[in-house]
Amino acid sequence: MSLEAPRVAIGVATFYTDLAERLETSSVAALKAAGIDDIERFEVPGAFELPVIAKFAADAGFDAVVLLGAVIRGQTSHYDHVCEEVARGIMEVQLTTGVPCGFGVLTVENQEQAIARSGGGKRDSGEHAVAAVLALLSAKKQLAAR
Repeated sequence: MSLEAPRVAIGVATFYTDLAERLETSSVAALKAAGIDDIERFEVPGAFELPVIAKFAADAGFDAVVLLGAVIRGQTSHYDHVCEEVARGIMEVQLTTGVPCGFGVLTVENQEQAIARSGGGKRDSGEHAVAAVLALLSAKKQLAAR
């Protein structure tokens, strides 16, 4: 693993195209601001597929994975099942592979909340997912040096 110039995969769930684009733009900007240029994008139809992309990327040798998407509550229990399994799946990938995964998946009640949490501002989930990955990569590097 090269922590000096990490390879980062971005998994993007495109069910909500406009939100996916906003999250991706902010996360790529945050990665580039941190000096990371080795970024590859992988697209999936929905958030439910993000844990699989995370596992594929970890197995392919990426140093970190940023996962982006949105789940907006509807009128059925589908929201609860998807949110729970996406979070569980992404955490499982991190714990079993040791590859940091940034959780940039919006789990919101409505479109207004989704907009507020994507594409800039203090609640930008794309940027926060990158910050989490960078912190984990730093900690991993420090611990590996012991």
